[in-house]
Order: sequence, then C-alpha cells, then structure tokens
Amino acid sequence: MELEQVLPMDIERRSFEIIAQELGERRLDPVNGAVIKRVIHTTADFDYADNLIFSPDAVALGLEALRKGMPVVTDTNMGKAGINKRALKKWGSEVYCFMSDEDVARRAAEHGTTRAWASMEKAAELGRDCIFAIGNAPTALIRLYELIREEKIHPGLVIGVPVGFVNVIQAKELILSLDVPCIVARGRKGGSNVAAAVVNSLLYQL
Repeated sequence: MELEQVLPMDIERRSFEIIAQELGERRLDPVNGAVIKRVIHTTADFDYADNLIFSPDAVALGLEALRKGMPVVTDTNMGKAGINKRALKKWGSEVYCFMSDEDVARRAAEHGTTRAWASMEKAAELGRDCIFAIGNAPTALIRLYELIREEKIHPGLVIGVPVGFVNVIQAKELILSLDVPCIVARGRKGGSNVAAAVVNSLLYQL
C-alpha cells in the first residue's frame, strides 16, 4: 500500500476531503454539517452522520451563546483540555470542569452520588447561563435535566454525548425531551473528544 504524501499543514484539509468523498452523494444539512464533519474527523466514525440530533436552531443558538461569552462546563478534564481556549478567550469565555474539586467530592460523598452529579450542582451555583458539554457521565446529564426542569439552570446549549452502556441512552433521551437548545449523540456512542469537537466546530464558525 502506497503512503499518501501530505504536508503536516495540509493533513486536516486532506482529512476533510476524504470525509467528503466517503460521504459520497449524501447531502448533510448545510447548517449542521460542519459540526457533523468535525465529529467524524475527530472519531473516524461515519455513524455520527445519522446519530447526531440537533434541536431546532441549535447551531445558531450555540453560536449566539458563544458570542455572548457564555462559559462552557464539561464533565471531564479531558473534554476541557480538548476545547480551544484561545478561541474561547477571544469571545470573553472560558471552560470549567469541577470534577476534581474537593467540595464536589465532598458533596458527592455526603449525598451518595457521583462527582459528575455534584459537579452539575456546582455549575448551577455559578449564577450564569452556560453551555454544557457532557461527553462521559450520564449522571451529569441526568442531573442537568433535573436542574433545567427545576429552572435552576438555563443553558445556552446542551451538548449531550456521553459514551457507555448504563443509563446513557436514557439520559440522552431526557435531554431531547426538553425544550432547550441541544446537540445529542443518540445511542451509546460519544465521548469527551466528541463533546470538545462540537464546541470547537462552533468556535471555528465564529
């Protein structure tokens, strides 16, 4: 098999060309397509062309939230690390992950919950509207759903893409049942890298 000679600066461009070729005659939604292609680029998984579900105007509302400088809250430090901080800073935004905070660990122990659950409680106490990028913990998504129902959180956008087997599908369907802007990877697939890819895709459109 002959190796393709591609300069380092051209690898991403060439990758997106290959994605377009493999999508073939399939036409993605012109607004949502950039997000879908960025996730495929991150995962090499074309199932996301079908699995990513967008609420009405989710991309436009996500872009508006970023322009307003809404912070991003993630459920993993891996997701936090993958988000382009320089691009966020340009819009006066930042990214939070509370999973390793001592008060979150203490709250989780006191209530017999996961740290992910407790981290959403702490996010509610920020007193700010946020973008939530959940890529790992369905318990974070479930607690987020509850806090939205209780009107303690008013998200600018929910990116619900946790990966796994236990309560993952159910947690995503809960978010899809709400009248909030959301981008959800329906089914078991997802991950912190997917959550970061969605955020970055929006940032690169600003």
